[in-house]
Amino acid sequence: MIQTVTVALEGRPYAVMIGRGLIEDAARHVTPLLKRPVTTVVMDRTVAELHGERLLAALRQGGIAAHPVIVPPGEATKSFEGLADLCDQLLGLGLERSDRIIAFGGGVVGDLAGFAASIFKRGIDFIQIPTTLLAQVDSSVGGKTAIDTPRGKNLIGAFHQPRLVLADLAVLDTLPDREMVCGYAEVIKYGLLGDAAFFEGLEANVGRVLGREDAALAWAVRRCVEMKAQIVGEDEREGGRRALLNLGHTFGHAVEALTGFGEALKHGEAVGLGCAQAFRFSARLDLCSGQDAVRAERAIQAAGLPTRLSAIAGHPFRADDLIAAMAQDKKAEGGALTLVLTRGMGEAFVARGVDPAPLRRFLIDEGALP
Repeated sequence: MIQTVTVALEGRPYAVMIGRGLIEDAARHVTPLLKRPVTTVVMDRTVAELHGERLLAALRQGGIAAHPVIVPPGEATKSFEGLADLCDQLLGLGLERSDRIIAFGGGVVGDLAGFAASIFKRGIDFIQIPTTLLAQVDSSVGGKTAIDTPRGKNLIGAFHQPRLVLADLAVLDTLPDREMVCGYAEVIKYGLLGDAAFFEGLEANVGRVLGREDAALAWAVRRCVEMKAQIVGEDEREGGRRALLNLGHTFGHAVEALTGFGEALKHGEAVGLGCAQAFRFSARLDLCSGQDAVRAERAIQAAGLPTRLSAIAGHPFRADDLIAAMAQDKKAEGGALTLVLTRGMGEAFVARGVDPAPLRRFLIDEGALP
């Protein structure tokens, strides 16, 4: 069964389709968006080997000339060098501004291809076909595209909405368990930030979602997309409420940057850790109860996600380095820290002008070096 959620942007609505078999039926969904029967499929080597020929064959059987562009897998591809290489390959294919690019992959490919689309010949439309749980529930929806720099994650980018998102649950069958767990961090984030009932459902069904049971997986993906679609529809460019979607990300991005965006800590793992820290810091400030912080941490741990700095082997952290990395966050204003904190389950809020002194003491108590 295919379910559809609409991202209701004024004058530019688009559909997020969720279900099995969407790749095999891709031509039918993509063709109405094409000015001519030509497209480029951007994917990394891993996705190309697992699913690439299936998508290319489906498009070609539908009469679409589909040209593959293969990029290296991994976060390091989201760089100026990776962006330049991708843009050069797109130019070499002779794409026109009225053509469409398909981003076929996880968050790295979606972010990179989406950003390339936003600047290619001053803007070309693109379609997202996400292949990871994290991308299906979060990064493929909402139009945030970016690359990383040594100074931080996603600091160079643009808002560029896709024309269509096809979330085929079947591709998750081949997703490594660690990547499923990383995606689950974004799933549980939605419950923690704005839907206590969804969070309770996840507490009871974590095994079913991570076990890829169709009904549980479709329920979780749809609910996350519904929540993101509503928030993005109200605040496309993160001028207000959309910042709530960054629960756990300011803490997590700082830790991720200091580990070098490597295999030691993947993005979803950083988000899980960051959500736990956001709840514990909120409890420290008496914004939420200690019981809520414990409950959030237990639910995150139940998925196999890290919740403490000590879980990241071989990477000691200094509190001042973490705060300096947080200061690079895109939500920072006037040189002051902005964090997404919480008043309880499903009650996240944006805290501006956060005093770094109690934050520093908290990070030291969390295990960071002075």
